Amino acid sequence: MKYCIMLLLIFLGSFVQAQENYSTLTRKASELLEEAKGEIGYRKSLDLYEEAFRKYPEKIDSEGLYNASLLASKLKSNDKAFQYLTPLSSIKSSGYSFPGWNYILEDNAEHEYENLLSDPRWHTLKQQAVKYKTQFYNELQEKENEFYSVNKNTLKEIENPELLYREIKKINPYQPKKDRDYSIGFKINDSAKTSFFIHLPPNYNPQKKYTLVFFLHGAVRNNELADYQMAEWNLGGWNRFYRKYADQNDVILAFPRGSKQYNWMLSDDGFFMIPEMLKHIKKTLNIDDNKVFISGHSNGATGSFSYLMKQPTQFAGFYGFNTYPKVFTGGTFVENIKNRSFINFSTDKDYYYPPNANDDFTKMMNGIHADYKEYRYNGFPHWFPQFDESEPAYQILFKDLATRKRNPFPKEISWEFDDEKYGSIDWISNIKLDTLSIKDHERKELNFKINTWLAYDDHDSLIVKKVDKNAFDFPRKSGRIKAEYHNNVFRIETSNVKSFSINISPEAVNLKDKIKIYINGKLYFTGKIKYNREFILKNFEDNKDREQVWINNIDVKV
Repeated sequence: MKYCIMLLLIFLGSFVQAQENYSTLTRKASELLEEAKGEIGYRKSLDLYEEAFRKYPEKIDSEGLYNASLLASKLKSNDKAFQYLTPLSSIKSSGYSFPGWNYILEDNAEHEYENLLSDPRWHTLKQQAVKYKTQFYNELQEKENEFYSVNKNTLKEIENPELLYREIKKINPYQPKKDRDYSIGFKINDSAKTSFFIHLPPNYNPQKKYTLVFFLHGAVRNNELADYQMAEWNLGGWNRFYRKYADQNDVILAFPRGSKQYNWMLSDDGFFMIPEMLKHIKKTLNIDDNKVFISGHSNGATGSFSYLMKQPTQFAGFYGFNTYPKVFTGGTFVENIKNRSFINFSTDKDYYYPPNANDDFTKMMNGIHADYKEYRYNGFPHWFPQFDESEPAYQILFKDLATRKRNPFPKEISWEFDDEKYGSIDWISNIKLDTLSIKDHERKELNFKINTWLAYDDHDSLIVKKVDKNAFDFPRKSGRIKAEYHNNVFRIETSNVKSFSINISPEAVNLKDKIKIYINGKLYFTGKIKYNREFILKNFEDNKDREQVWINNIDVKV
Protein backbone atom coordinates (compact mmCIF):
# COMPACT_ATOMS: atom_id res chain seq x y z
CA MET A 1 0.00 0.00 0.00
CA LYS A 2 2.77 2.44 0.92
CA TYR A 3 4.55 1.54 -2.32
CA CYS A 4 1.43 2.36 -4.37
CA ILE A 5 1.00 5.67 -2.57
CA MET A 6 4.65 6.52 -3.21
CA LEU A 7 4.25 5.76 -6.92
CA LEU A 8 1.13 7.94 -7.01
CA LEU A 9 2.94 10.81 -5.31
CA ILE A 10 5.85 10.50 -7.72
CA PHE A 11 3.44 10.52 -10.66
CA LEU A 12 1.53 13.54 -9.36
CA GLY A 13 4.77 15.35 -8.59
CA SER A 14 6.02 14.70 -12.12
CA PHE A 15 2.67 15.87 -13.54
CA VAL A 16 2.77 19.12 -11.56
CA GLN A 17 6.41 19.62 -12.44
CA ALA A 18 5.62 19.09 -16.13
CA GLN A 19 2.89 21.67 -15.95
CA GLU A 20 5.14 24.12 -14.16
CA ASN A 21 8.07 23.45 -16.50
CA TYR A 22 5.97 23.88 -19.65
CA SER A 23 4.44 27.02 -18.21
CA THR A 24 7.84 28.32 -17.12
CA LEU A 25 9.41 27.75 -20.52
CA THR A 26 6.55 29.29 -22.48
CA ARG A 27 6.32 32.22 -20.07
CA LYS A 28 10.03 32.94 -20.53
CA ALA A 29 9.59 32.58 -24.28
CA SER A 30 6.66 35.01 -24.22
CA GLU A 31 8.68 37.54 -22.23
CA LEU A 32 11.53 37.29 -24.75
CA LEU A 33 9.04 37.76 -27.58
CA GLU A 34 7.72 40.98 -26.02
CA GLU A 35 11.25 42.32 -25.55
CA ALA A 36 12.69 41.08 -28.86
CA LYS A 37 13.76 43.76 -31.33
CA GLY A 38 15.54 41.66 -33.92
CA GLU A 39 16.43 38.24 -35.27
CA ILE A 40 18.55 37.19 -32.27
CA GLY A 41 15.72 37.86 -29.81
CA TYR A 42 13.18 36.11 -32.03
CA ARG A 43 15.47 33.09 -32.34
CA LYS A 44 15.95 32.80 -28.58
CA SER A 45 12.23 33.01 -27.97
CA LEU A 46 11.43 30.39 -30.63
CA ASP A 47 14.09 28.07 -29.24
CA LEU A 48 12.37 28.14 -25.85
CA TYR A 49 8.95 27.41 -27.36
CA GLU A 50 10.39 24.49 -29.33
CA GLU A 51 12.10 23.17 -26.20
CA ALA A 52 8.75 23.28 -24.39
CA PHE A 53 7.00 21.49 -27.28
CA ARG A 54 9.72 18.84 -27.45
CA LYS A 55 9.83 18.10 -23.72
CA TYR A 56 6.11 18.33 -23.01
CA PRO A 57 4.18 17.55 -26.23
CA GLU A 58 1.01 16.72 -24.27
CA LYS A 59 0.94 20.28 -22.88
CA ILE A 60 1.08 22.16 -26.19
CA ASP A 61 -1.62 24.84 -26.27
CA SER A 62 -2.94 27.32 -28.81
CA GLU A 63 -1.10 30.30 -27.32
CA GLY A 64 2.22 28.49 -27.61
CA LEU A 65 1.53 27.41 -31.20
CA TYR A 66 0.41 30.91 -32.13
CA ASN A 67 3.50 32.62 -30.73
CA ALA A 68 5.83 30.00 -32.22
CA SER A 69 4.21 30.43 -35.64
CA LEU A 70 4.59 34.21 -35.40
CA LEU A 71 8.26 33.91 -34.56
CA ALA A 72 8.88 31.43 -37.37
CA SER A 73 7.13 33.79 -39.78
CA LYS A 74 9.24 36.76 -38.65
CA LEU A 75 12.36 34.62 -39.14
CA LYS A 76 11.07 33.67 -42.65
CA SER A 77 11.12 30.01 -41.68
CA ASN A 78 7.95 29.15 -43.58
CA ASP A 79 8.10 25.40 -43.05
CA LYS A 80 8.21 25.82 -39.28
CA ALA A 81 5.50 28.48 -39.36
CA PHE A 82 3.08 26.15 -41.15
CA GLN A 83 4.20 23.28 -38.94
CA TYR A 84 2.67 25.18 -36.01
CA LEU A 85 -0.18 26.91 -37.85
CA THR A 86 -1.71 23.68 -39.18
CA PRO A 87 -2.46 22.11 -35.75
CA LEU A 88 -3.33 25.58 -34.37
CA SER A 89 -6.13 26.03 -36.90
CA SER A 90 -8.01 22.96 -35.63
CA ILE A 91 -7.86 23.70 -31.88
CA LYS A 92 -11.37 24.50 -30.61
CA SER A 93 -10.23 26.20 -27.42
CA SER A 94 -7.36 26.08 -25.00
CA GLY A 95 -7.30 27.77 -21.60
CA TYR A 96 -7.87 31.50 -21.97
CA SER A 97 -7.00 31.52 -25.67
CA PHE A 98 -9.30 31.87 -28.65
CA PRO A 99 -10.12 28.95 -30.96
CA GLY A 100 -7.23 28.31 -33.33
CA TRP A 101 -8.96 29.47 -36.52
CA ASN A 102 -9.38 32.94 -34.97
CA TYR A 103 -5.62 33.59 -35.06
CA ILE A 104 -5.57 32.88 -38.81
CA LEU A 105 -8.74 34.71 -39.82
CA GLU A 106 -8.65 37.78 -37.55
CA ASP A 107 -8.30 41.20 -39.17
CA ASN A 108 -4.67 41.59 -38.12
CA ALA A 109 -3.54 38.15 -39.29
CA GLU A 110 -2.28 39.18 -42.73
CA HIS A 111 -0.16 41.88 -41.13
CA GLU A 112 1.26 39.47 -38.55
CA TYR A 113 1.97 36.77 -41.13
CA GLU A 114 2.96 39.04 -44.02
CA ASN A 115 6.00 36.87 -44.79
CA LEU A 116 3.70 33.90 -45.47
CA LEU A 117 1.15 35.55 -47.76
CA SER A 118 2.95 34.64 -51.00
CA ASP A 119 3.31 31.01 -49.95
CA PRO A 120 0.53 28.82 -51.53
CA ARG A 121 0.12 27.08 -48.21
CA TRP A 122 -1.31 30.28 -46.68
CA HIS A 123 -4.35 30.18 -48.96
CA THR A 124 -4.89 26.49 -48.19
CA LEU A 125 -4.54 27.18 -44.46
CA LYS A 126 -7.14 29.98 -44.60
CA GLN A 127 -9.59 27.73 -46.42
CA GLN A 128 -9.18 25.08 -43.74
CA ALA A 129 -9.56 27.70 -40.99
CA VAL A 130 -12.83 28.89 -42.56
CA LYS A 131 -14.14 25.30 -42.38
CA TYR A 132 -13.19 25.05 -38.70
CA LYS A 133 -14.82 28.42 -38.03
CA THR A 134 -18.04 27.32 -39.74
CA GLN A 135 -18.03 24.09 -37.76
CA PHE A 136 -17.41 26.03 -34.52
CA TYR A 137 -20.38 28.37 -35.07
CA ASN A 138 -22.64 25.52 -36.17
CA GLU A 139 -21.88 23.67 -32.94
CA LEU A 140 -22.36 26.89 -30.97
CA GLN A 141 -25.78 27.41 -32.57
CA GLU A 142 -26.79 23.81 -31.86
CA LYS A 143 -25.96 24.30 -28.18
CA GLU A 144 -27.83 27.60 -28.10
CA ASN A 145 -30.89 25.98 -29.67
CA GLU A 146 -30.77 23.24 -27.05
CA PHE A 147 -30.37 25.84 -24.30
CA TYR A 148 -33.55 27.64 -25.40
CA SER A 149 -35.61 24.48 -25.85
CA VAL A 150 -38.75 24.52 -23.66
CA ASN A 151 -42.18 22.93 -23.63
CA LYS A 152 -44.86 24.92 -25.41
CA ASN A 153 -47.20 26.94 -23.21
CA THR A 154 -50.83 27.78 -23.93
CA LEU A 155 -51.11 31.11 -22.12
CA LYS A 156 -52.32 33.00 -25.18
CA GLU A 157 -55.17 30.53 -25.57
CA ILE A 158 -56.58 31.28 -22.10
CA GLU A 159 -59.47 33.70 -22.37
CA ASN A 160 -60.38 33.94 -18.67
CA PRO A 161 -58.03 36.62 -17.22
CA GLU A 162 -58.20 35.30 -13.66
CA LEU A 163 -57.29 31.81 -14.84
CA LEU A 164 -54.50 33.32 -16.96
CA TYR A 165 -53.08 35.00 -13.86
CA ARG A 166 -53.09 31.72 -11.92
CA GLU A 167 -51.47 29.83 -14.79
CA ILE A 168 -48.66 32.40 -15.06
CA LYS A 169 -47.95 32.04 -11.34
CA LYS A 170 -47.35 28.30 -11.70
CA ILE A 171 -46.10 27.97 -15.29
CA ASN A 172 -43.14 25.60 -15.75
CA PRO A 173 -42.19 24.90 -19.40
CA TYR A 174 -38.58 24.09 -18.55
CA GLN A 175 -36.55 21.12 -19.80
CA PRO A 176 -33.32 19.50 -18.56
CA LYS A 177 -30.09 20.83 -20.05
CA LYS A 178 -27.43 18.64 -21.63
CA ASP A 179 -24.49 20.78 -20.50
CA ARG A 180 -23.56 23.07 -17.64
CA ASP A 181 -21.87 25.78 -19.70
CA TYR A 182 -23.44 27.76 -22.53
CA SER A 183 -22.31 30.70 -24.62
CA ILE A 184 -25.43 32.54 -25.79
CA GLY A 185 -25.50 35.17 -28.51
CA PHE A 186 -27.24 38.46 -27.75
CA LYS A 187 -28.33 41.07 -30.28
CA ILE A 188 -27.77 44.66 -29.16
CA ASN A 189 -29.03 46.29 -32.35
CA ASP A 190 -28.88 45.73 -36.11
CA SER A 191 -25.13 46.35 -36.20
CA ALA A 192 -23.88 45.08 -32.83
CA LYS A 193 -23.95 41.68 -31.19
CA THR A 194 -22.41 40.33 -28.01
CA SER A 195 -22.96 37.31 -25.76
CA PHE A 196 -23.54 36.13 -22.24
CA PHE A 197 -22.13 32.99 -20.67
CA ILE A 198 -24.23 30.72 -18.44
CA HIS A 199 -22.83 28.31 -15.85
CA LEU A 200 -25.34 25.89 -14.31
CA PRO A 201 -24.98 24.15 -10.93
CA PRO A 202 -24.29 20.41 -10.79
CA ASN A 203 -27.40 18.34 -11.51
CA TYR A 204 -29.57 21.21 -12.67
CA ASN A 205 -33.21 20.22 -12.15
CA PRO A 206 -35.82 22.13 -14.21
CA GLN A 207 -38.46 21.42 -11.57
CA LYS A 208 -36.53 23.45 -9.00
CA LYS A 209 -36.27 27.24 -8.81
CA TYR A 210 -32.71 28.59 -8.77
CA THR A 211 -30.92 31.72 -7.60
CA LEU A 212 -29.26 33.66 -10.42
CA VAL A 213 -26.23 35.96 -10.10
CA PHE A 214 -25.04 38.25 -12.87
CA PHE A 215 -21.34 39.09 -12.78
CA LEU A 216 -20.43 42.34 -14.55
CA HIS A 217 -16.80 42.56 -15.67
CA GLY A 218 -14.67 45.65 -15.23
CA ALA A 219 -12.39 47.58 -17.60
CA VAL A 220 -15.28 48.36 -19.94
CA ARG A 221 -13.18 50.92 -21.82
CA ASN A 222 -10.69 48.20 -22.79
CA ASN A 223 -13.12 45.40 -23.61
CA GLU A 224 -14.73 44.50 -26.91
CA LEU A 225 -18.00 42.79 -27.66
CA ALA A 226 -17.69 39.04 -28.26
CA ASP A 227 -20.32 36.95 -30.01
CA TYR A 228 -19.14 33.89 -28.09
CA GLN A 229 -17.38 33.15 -24.81
CA MET A 230 -15.36 30.21 -23.54
CA ALA A 231 -15.74 28.66 -20.09
CA GLU A 232 -12.15 29.43 -19.10
CA TRP A 233 -12.65 33.14 -19.71
CA ASN A 234 -15.27 33.37 -16.97
CA LEU A 235 -14.92 30.52 -14.48
CA GLY A 236 -11.24 30.61 -13.55
CA GLY A 237 -8.73 33.19 -12.45
CA TRP A 238 -10.32 36.15 -10.69
CA ASN A 239 -13.75 34.47 -10.88
CA ARG A 240 -12.70 31.15 -9.36
CA PHE A 241 -14.53 31.82 -6.09
CA TYR A 242 -17.76 32.71 -7.87
CA ARG A 243 -17.65 29.29 -9.48
CA LYS A 244 -16.67 27.52 -6.26
CA TYR A 245 -19.47 28.93 -4.11
CA ALA A 246 -22.08 29.00 -6.87
CA ASP A 247 -21.56 25.26 -7.39
CA GLN A 248 -21.75 24.62 -3.65
CA ASN A 249 -24.97 26.64 -3.27
CA ASP A 250 -26.85 25.66 -6.45
CA VAL A 251 -26.56 29.16 -7.92
CA ILE A 252 -26.67 29.89 -11.65
CA LEU A 253 -24.03 32.34 -12.91
CA ALA A 254 -24.41 34.70 -15.88
CA PHE A 255 -21.47 36.60 -17.41
CA PRO A 256 -22.43 39.35 -19.90
CA ARG A 257 -19.82 40.84 -22.23
CA GLY A 258 -19.73 44.61 -22.65
CA SER A 259 -17.56 47.15 -24.44
CA LYS A 260 -16.64 50.83 -24.28
CA GLN A 261 -19.86 51.79 -26.08
CA TYR A 262 -22.22 49.13 -24.74
CA ASN A 263 -21.83 48.67 -21.01
CA TRP A 264 -23.41 49.20 -17.61
CA MET A 265 -21.48 52.27 -16.49
CA LEU A 266 -20.32 54.83 -19.06
CA SER A 267 -23.36 55.22 -21.29
CA ASP A 268 -26.99 54.17 -21.48
CA ASP A 269 -26.53 52.48 -24.88
CA GLY A 270 -25.93 49.13 -23.21
CA PHE A 271 -27.74 49.56 -19.90
CA PHE A 272 -30.77 47.66 -21.20
CA MET A 273 -28.66 44.53 -21.70
CA ILE A 274 -28.84 42.98 -18.23
CA PRO A 275 -32.65 43.21 -17.81
CA GLU A 276 -33.08 41.94 -21.38
CA MET A 277 -30.63 39.07 -20.86
CA LEU A 278 -32.52 38.22 -17.68
CA LYS A 279 -35.72 37.90 -19.70
CA HIS A 280 -33.95 35.55 -22.14
CA ILE A 281 -32.65 33.42 -19.28
CA LYS A 282 -36.06 33.23 -17.58
CA LYS A 283 -37.57 31.88 -20.79
CA THR A 284 -35.52 28.70 -20.56
CA LEU A 285 -34.23 28.28 -16.97
CA ASN A 286 -36.32 27.90 -13.83
CA ILE A 287 -35.23 31.09 -12.05
CA ASP A 288 -36.55 32.17 -8.68
CA ASP A 289 -37.78 35.65 -9.60
CA ASN A 290 -37.25 36.85 -6.04
CA LYS A 291 -33.61 35.72 -5.97
CA VAL A 292 -31.84 37.45 -8.87
CA PHE A 293 -28.70 39.39 -7.95
CA ILE A 294 -26.01 41.52 -9.59
CA SER A 295 -22.34 41.59 -8.61
CA GLY A 296 -19.21 42.90 -10.27
CA HIS A 297 -15.67 44.18 -9.90
CA SER A 298 -14.38 47.70 -10.60
CA ASN A 299 -16.43 49.12 -13.51
CA GLY A 300 -18.67 46.08 -13.07
CA ALA A 301 -19.22 46.96 -9.40
CA THR A 302 -20.09 50.51 -10.45
CA GLY A 303 -22.51 48.92 -12.92
CA SER A 304 -24.08 46.87 -10.13
CA PHE A 305 -24.50 50.05 -8.09
CA SER A 306 -26.00 51.82 -11.12
CA TYR A 307 -28.71 49.19 -11.55
CA LEU A 308 -29.54 49.64 -7.87
CA MET A 309 -29.88 53.40 -8.43
CA LYS A 310 -31.72 53.25 -11.78
CA GLN A 311 -33.44 49.92 -12.43
CA PRO A 312 -33.64 47.59 -9.41
CA THR A 313 -37.16 46.16 -9.81
CA GLN A 314 -36.19 42.72 -11.11
CA PHE A 315 -33.37 42.20 -8.62
CA ALA A 316 -33.17 41.22 -4.96
CA GLY A 317 -29.76 42.66 -4.02
CA PHE A 318 -26.50 44.08 -5.31
CA TYR A 319 -22.79 43.50 -4.58
CA GLY A 320 -19.54 45.08 -5.65
CA PHE A 321 -15.82 44.47 -5.29
CA ASN A 322 -13.82 47.72 -5.29
CA THR A 323 -16.86 49.80 -6.13
CA TYR A 324 -16.98 53.40 -7.31
CA PRO A 325 -20.47 54.22 -5.96
CA LYS A 326 -21.66 56.75 -8.49
CA VAL A 327 -24.01 56.97 -11.47
CA PHE A 328 -21.95 58.25 -14.40
CA THR A 329 -24.90 58.93 -16.73
CA GLY A 330 -26.93 61.24 -14.51
CA GLY A 331 -27.73 62.00 -10.91
CA THR A 332 -26.83 59.62 -8.09
CA PHE A 333 -29.94 59.53 -5.92
CA VAL A 334 -28.56 57.49 -3.08
CA GLU A 335 -31.83 57.22 -1.17
CA ASN A 336 -32.98 54.84 -3.91
CA ILE A 337 -30.85 52.23 -2.15
CA LYS A 338 -33.56 51.96 0.48
CA ASN A 339 -35.63 49.94 -2.01
CA ARG A 340 -33.00 47.15 -2.02
CA SER A 341 -29.50 46.53 -0.58
CA PHE A 342 -25.80 46.77 -1.42
CA ILE A 343 -22.67 45.13 -0.03
CA ASN A 344 -19.30 46.61 -0.98
CA PHE A 345 -15.96 44.84 -0.55
CA SER A 346 -13.31 47.56 -0.51
CA THR A 347 -9.54 47.72 -0.03
CA ASP A 348 -7.34 50.39 1.51
CA LYS A 349 -4.88 50.57 -1.41
CA ASP A 350 -7.39 51.13 -4.18
CA TYR A 351 -6.63 53.76 -6.83
CA TYR A 352 -10.19 53.41 -8.24
CA TYR A 353 -12.00 54.78 -5.19
CA PRO A 354 -10.19 55.97 -2.05
CA PRO A 355 -10.79 54.53 1.42
CA ASN A 356 -11.63 57.95 2.90
CA ALA A 357 -14.43 58.35 0.35
CA ASN A 358 -15.70 54.87 1.19
CA ASP A 359 -15.75 55.90 4.85
CA ASP A 360 -17.82 59.00 4.07
CA PHE A 361 -20.17 57.03 1.84
CA THR A 362 -20.71 54.39 4.54
CA LYS A 363 -21.41 57.16 7.04
CA MET A 364 -23.99 58.62 4.66
CA MET A 365 -25.64 55.22 4.20
CA ASN A 366 -25.84 54.71 7.96
CA GLY A 367 -27.35 58.19 8.28
CA ILE A 368 -30.27 57.34 5.99
CA HIS A 369 -30.64 53.84 7.51
CA ALA A 370 -29.94 52.10 4.21
CA ASP A 371 -29.39 48.35 3.93
CA TYR A 372 -25.72 48.88 3.11
CA LYS A 373 -22.58 47.17 4.36
CA GLU A 374 -18.93 47.72 3.60
CA TYR A 375 -16.19 45.20 4.35
CA ARG A 376 -12.68 46.67 4.24
CA TYR A 377 -9.66 44.47 3.43
CA ASN A 378 -6.39 46.15 4.32
CA GLY A 379 -3.16 45.69 2.43
CA PHE A 380 -4.71 44.93 -0.96
CA PRO A 381 -4.85 46.92 -4.23
CA HIS A 382 -7.69 47.39 -6.69
CA TRP A 383 -7.32 43.90 -8.14
CA PHE A 384 -8.37 42.33 -4.81
CA PRO A 385 -10.20 39.30 -6.38
CA GLN A 386 -6.86 38.11 -7.77
CA PHE A 387 -5.71 37.21 -4.25
CA ASP A 388 -6.63 34.07 -2.33
CA GLU A 389 -7.28 36.32 0.67
CA SER A 390 -10.42 37.55 -1.11
CA GLU A 391 -12.19 34.22 -0.53
CA PRO A 392 -13.85 35.28 2.77
CA ALA A 393 -15.58 38.11 0.87
CA TYR A 394 -17.23 35.57 -1.43
CA GLN A 395 -18.32 33.56 1.57
CA ILE A 396 -20.04 36.69 2.91
CA LEU A 397 -21.65 37.34 -0.46
CA PHE A 398 -23.07 33.85 -0.90
CA LYS A 399 -24.21 33.68 2.72
CA ASP A 400 -26.11 36.93 2.20
CA LEU A 401 -27.85 35.92 -1.02
CA ALA A 402 -28.82 32.56 0.49
CA THR A 403 -31.15 34.32 2.93
CA ARG A 404 -32.07 37.46 0.97
CA LYS A 405 -35.24 37.62 -1.10
CA ARG A 406 -36.92 40.39 -3.05
CA ASN A 407 -40.21 41.62 -1.69
CA PRO A 408 -42.22 41.94 -4.92
CA PHE A 409 -44.94 44.04 -3.24
CA PRO A 410 -43.22 46.45 -0.83
CA LYS A 411 -45.57 48.54 1.32
CA GLU A 412 -43.45 51.66 0.80
CA ILE A 413 -41.56 53.04 -2.19
CA SER A 414 -39.31 56.07 -2.49
CA TRP A 415 -37.87 56.81 -5.92
CA GLU A 416 -35.98 59.67 -7.55
CA PHE A 417 -34.86 59.84 -11.18
CA ASP A 418 -33.84 62.28 -13.90
CA ASP A 419 -34.36 60.06 -16.96
CA GLU A 420 -37.80 58.72 -17.83
CA LYS A 421 -36.29 55.46 -19.06
CA TYR A 422 -35.82 54.69 -15.37
CA GLY A 423 -39.16 55.95 -14.13
CA SER A 424 -40.33 52.61 -12.74
CA ILE A 425 -39.88 50.85 -9.42
CA ASP A 426 -41.92 47.81 -8.37
CA TRP A 427 -45.64 48.75 -8.41
CA ILE A 428 -45.03 52.33 -9.57
CA SER A 429 -44.28 52.53 -13.29
CA ASN A 430 -44.08 54.83 -16.30
CA ILE A 431 -43.35 57.94 -14.21
CA LYS A 432 -43.11 61.06 -16.37
CA LEU A 433 -41.18 64.15 -15.34
CA ASP A 434 -42.76 67.58 -15.08
CA THR A 435 -39.84 69.50 -16.54
CA LEU A 436 -41.73 72.80 -16.46
CA SER A 437 -42.41 72.68 -12.74
CA ILE A 438 -40.84 75.47 -10.71
CA LYS A 439 -41.01 73.48 -7.50
CA ASP A 440 -37.89 72.13 -5.86
CA HIS A 441 -37.54 69.11 -3.61
CA GLU A 442 -38.11 69.96 0.00
CA ARG A 443 -34.86 68.39 1.07
CA LYS A 444 -31.13 68.89 0.84
CA GLU A 445 -29.25 67.09 -1.91
CA LEU A 446 -27.22 64.21 -0.48
CA ASN A 447 -23.59 64.65 -1.47
CA PHE A 448 -20.13 65.01 0.03
CA LYS A 449 -16.66 66.26 -0.90
CA ILE A 450 -13.70 64.05 -1.74
CA ASN A 451 -10.38 65.74 -0.93
CA THR A 452 -7.79 63.01 -1.42
CA TRP A 453 -7.34 60.22 -3.96
CA LEU A 454 -4.81 57.40 -4.31
CA ALA A 455 -2.75 57.17 -7.49
CA TYR A 456 0.35 55.41 -8.83
CA ASP A 457 3.38 57.52 -9.68
CA ASP A 458 5.96 56.87 -12.41
CA HIS A 459 7.68 54.35 -10.14
CA ASP A 460 4.48 52.34 -9.53
CA SER A 461 4.35 53.58 -5.95
CA LEU A 462 0.98 54.46 -4.44
CA ILE A 463 0.79 58.12 -3.44
CA VAL A 464 -1.91 60.40 -2.03
CA LYS A 465 -3.09 63.20 -4.30
CA LYS A 466 -5.18 66.18 -3.24
CA VAL A 467 -8.41 66.62 -5.17
CA ASP A 468 -11.50 68.79 -4.91
CA LYS A 469 -14.50 66.96 -6.27
CA ASN A 470 -18.06 66.15 -5.37
CA ALA A 471 -18.92 62.51 -4.81
CA PHE A 472 -21.93 62.81 -7.15
CA ASP A 473 -23.05 64.93 -10.09
CA PHE A 474 -26.60 66.14 -10.72
CA PRO A 475 -26.68 67.32 -14.35
CA ARG A 476 -30.46 67.29 -14.80
CA LYS A 477 -33.64 68.18 -12.99
CA SER A 478 -35.11 65.20 -11.18
CA GLY A 479 -38.53 64.02 -10.11
CA ARG A 480 -39.39 62.23 -6.91
CA ILE A 481 -42.22 60.02 -5.75
CA LYS A 482 -43.01 58.57 -2.33
CA ALA A 483 -45.75 55.98 -2.17
CA GLU A 484 -47.31 53.57 0.29
CA TYR A 485 -50.37 51.36 0.54
CA HIS A 486 -52.36 49.76 3.36
CA ASN A 487 -55.79 48.12 3.39
CA ASN A 488 -56.51 49.04 -0.26
CA VAL A 489 -55.53 52.68 0.30
CA PHE A 490 -52.64 54.19 -1.69
CA ARG A 491 -51.09 57.47 -0.54
CA ILE A 492 -48.61 59.08 -2.91
CA GLU A 493 -46.58 62.30 -2.71
CA THR A 494 -44.87 63.64 -5.81
CA SER A 495 -42.41 66.34 -6.78
CA ASN A 496 -41.72 67.38 -10.39
CA VAL A 497 -43.86 64.47 -11.63
CA LYS A 498 -46.76 64.90 -14.06
CA SER A 499 -48.03 61.33 -14.41
CA PHE A 500 -47.42 57.69 -13.47
CA SER A 501 -49.16 54.33 -13.19
CA ILE A 502 -49.98 52.16 -10.19
CA ASN A 503 -49.74 48.43 -10.91
CA ILE A 504 -52.24 46.22 -9.12
CA SER A 505 -51.74 42.71 -7.75
CA PRO A 506 -54.28 40.56 -5.89
CA GLU A 507 -51.45 39.77 -3.48
CA ALA A 508 -51.27 43.45 -2.48
CA VAL A 509 -54.93 44.49 -2.46
CA ASN A 510 -58.35 42.92 -1.99
CA LEU A 511 -60.01 43.05 -5.41
CA LYS A 512 -63.45 42.53 -3.87
CA ASP A 513 -63.23 45.93 -2.20
CA LYS A 514 -62.77 49.41 -3.61
CA ILE A 515 -59.31 50.88 -4.00
CA LYS A 516 -58.65 54.47 -2.91
CA ILE A 517 -55.79 56.60 -4.18
CA TYR A 518 -54.69 59.86 -2.59
CA ILE A 519 -52.29 62.08 -4.57
CA ASN A 520 -50.52 64.80 -2.58
CA GLY A 521 -53.18 64.56 0.11
CA LYS A 522 -56.23 64.69 -2.21
CA LEU A 523 -58.51 61.79 -3.13
CA TYR A 524 -57.85 61.00 -6.79
CA PHE A 525 -59.55 57.67 -7.39
CA THR A 526 -61.96 55.27 -5.74
CA GLY A 527 -63.30 52.12 -7.34
CA LYS A 528 -62.87 48.41 -7.93
CA ILE A 529 -60.24 46.95 -10.26
CA LYS A 530 -60.80 43.94 -12.52
CA TYR A 531 -58.41 41.51 -14.18
CA ASN A 532 -57.24 42.74 -17.60
CA ARG A 533 -56.25 39.86 -19.88
CA GLU A 534 -54.25 41.88 -22.42
CA PHE A 535 -52.41 43.77 -19.69
CA ILE A 536 -51.52 40.54 -17.86
CA LEU A 537 -50.15 38.91 -21.03
CA LYS A 538 -48.13 41.95 -22.10
CA ASN A 539 -46.69 42.43 -18.63
CA PHE A 540 -45.56 38.81 -18.46
CA GLU A 541 -44.09 38.95 -21.96
CA ASP A 542 -42.14 42.07 -20.98
CA ASN A 543 -40.41 40.63 -17.92
CA LYS A 544 -41.17 36.87 -17.56
CA ASP A 545 -41.68 37.44 -13.83
CA ARG A 546 -43.89 34.78 -12.19
CA GLU A 547 -43.83 36.42 -8.75
CA GLN A 548 -44.43 40.10 -9.45
CA VAL A 549 -47.48 39.63 -11.69
CA TRP A 550 -49.73 42.65 -12.32
CA ILE A 551 -53.37 42.13 -13.31
CA ASN A 552 -54.17 45.76 -14.19
CA ASN A 553 -52.99 49.31 -13.59
CA ILE A 554 -54.37 52.73 -12.79
CA ASP A 555 -53.03 55.71 -14.71
CA VAL A 556 -52.59 58.86 -12.65
CA LYS A 557 -52.15 62.45 -13.83
CA VAL A 558 -50.85 64.76 -11.13
